[in-house]
Amino acid sequence: MRRQMIRWRSVVGTALAAFAAATFAMPFPVTAQESSSAEVTFTKDIVPILQRSCQQCHRPNGVAPMPLVEYEDVRPYAMRMMRRTGIRDRQGTMPPWYIEKDIGIQHYKDDPSLNDEEVAAIATWARNGAPEGDPTDMPPRLAFDDAVGWRLGEPDLIVSTEEVLVGGDAPDWWGSIEGIPIPDLTEDRYVASVEVREVNDVRESGGRDRATVGGLYVFHHMLYSTRAPGERGVTWPVHEVGRNPDIFDVDAGRLLRAGSSLVPSSIHMHSNGSDTRAHLEVGFRFHPKGYEPKYREAGYIVANGSDIDIKPERRNQELHAYTVLQQHTKLVTFEPHLHAPGDRMCLEAIWGFNVETLVCTGYDHNWVRGYAFADDYQPLLPKGTILHIIGYMDNTAGNRNIPDPRNWQGSGNRSVANMFIDLGMKLALSDEQFVEAMAERRENLNLGVNDHVVGCPLCMVIPGS
Repeated sequence: MRRQMIRWRSVVGTALAAFAAATFAMPFPVTAQESSSAEVTFTKDIVPILQRSCQQCHRPNGVAPMPLVEYEDVRPYAMRMMRRTGIRDRQGTMPPWYIEKDIGIQHYKDDPSLNDEEVAAIATWARNGAPEGDPTDMPPRLAFDDAVGWRLGEPDLIVSTEEVLVGGDAPDWWGSIEGIPIPDLTEDRYVASVEVREVNDVRESGGRDRATVGGLYVFHHMLYSTRAPGERGVTWPVHEVGRNPDIFDVDAGRLLRAGSSLVPSSIHMHSNGSDTRAHLEVGFRFHPKGYEPKYREAGYIVANGSDIDIKPERRNQELHAYTVLQQHTKLVTFEPHLHAPGDRMCLEAIWGFNVETLVCTGYDHNWVRGYAFADDYQPLLPKGTILHIIGYMDNTAGNRNIPDPRNWQGSGNRSVANMFIDLGMKLALSDEQFVEAMAERRENLNLGVNDHVVGCPLCMVIPGS
C-alpha cells in the first residue's frame, strides 16, 4: 500500500494524530506552480511562514542551531530551507511534521506544516537570490517569553527529577531512578495537559553551538507514571527529545491523586560531548476544580513486539499489528513509535468488509511526535472495528539514522533494537455516547446523506431513519 486512498464502500448494520544544521543533497520536487521571482520576497512572503512554522525553535535562545528571524540570519540558509521543506513528509523535513497530505484525515491540532504554495514560494525565493523586499512589508516581530520556557505556558504544578551529571564521553545509560514525591498537591485534580522539558547547563558550559538538537540535551526519553499509596497508578505519555506537549481530550482529563509520587520507570541518557548537569521537569496543567471527565480512556495500544524481523540492507520492509476494538472508540491522537530504521507508519480501520486508511505519516526517530486529530475529525469507530498499523522500515545506508545497515534488528528497548507501536490516546464510549458523538459530528460538519467523513463509518446511519 503506497499512498492509495481506500474509502469505505458501504455501511453495514445499524448505528453504533528546527532545521538541523546538516544538509541533504537530494533533488527538490516543486509540487505547486512557482510564482514569478518579482512576487516573492523575504519581508512579504517568507517571514509569515517562518513566524508560524519555524521561529518557535529557530530564534535566539531557541533549541534549534540557528535563528531564522532577521533577514541577515536567514539569507545564508535559503537553499537549505528549500531542500529541507521540499522533503515534505519524510526524515529530514522541516518543520518536523510528517503527516502525508494525500491520504486519510487532514485536520490536526497545532499543525505547523507548509502547504504546496508555501513550499513553492520558498523555492522561488531561494532560486532567485533570496531578495529582501520592502522593509515596510515586514510583519511585527514575534515576542517569546524565554523566562517561562514552556510551550503551553507556566504549568500549575511542576515536578523535578533528581539532577544527574553525564560526562561528555560517557556511555549510554538505561535504567530507573527513585520516585519523587509530588509536593503541594493536597487534593485530587484532573490534568488537562502535561509537558516535559530538560533543564541543563549546556549553554553555560559552552555547548550552545552544537550542531544538533540532540546535542543540547542528555535525556533521550523517560517513561513515567504517578502513584498514590495503595493505588495502581496512572501512566503518562512518554517524554522524548523533540516531542510536543500532550493535550488530553477536553472531555477526558487524567486524574492526578493527592499524595502521589512521580515514578520514572525507564530513562535513557546519552553523552553530548561536554560534561552536562541536567534534570527533567514535568509540568501539569489542571482542569478547573469540580471538573469531571465525560469519557474514560480505552486501555489498549496497537503494537507487535513478537514479529519484528528487520533484515539488513533492505528498504520498504513491512511490519503489521492488529487489535479488535472491544468498545466504541474515539481516537484522540496518532503516535507512531519505531526506532532508527522507521520510515513510515499507516493506521487503517477495518469494519466488516470495509477498509479505510485513517492516517499515514513519515517517521524520524530524531523527532518523535504525537498527532492530535482536530475536533470533529477524531475517528469514531464502532465496537468490533479492527485497527491495523503498517510500519515501513528502511535498514539501508540511505537512512541516515542507521549506524550500520549490515545489522539485523529485532524487538528491544534500546535504539539499536526496535519497537512497533501506536501510542495514540483512545477513549471508550458507551452506546449512548457513541450515538450522541456521531449526531454532534453530523451537526457540526453540516453533513448530508451523501457525505462521507474519514474515520466515521456509521455517521450517516441515523437511528430510526
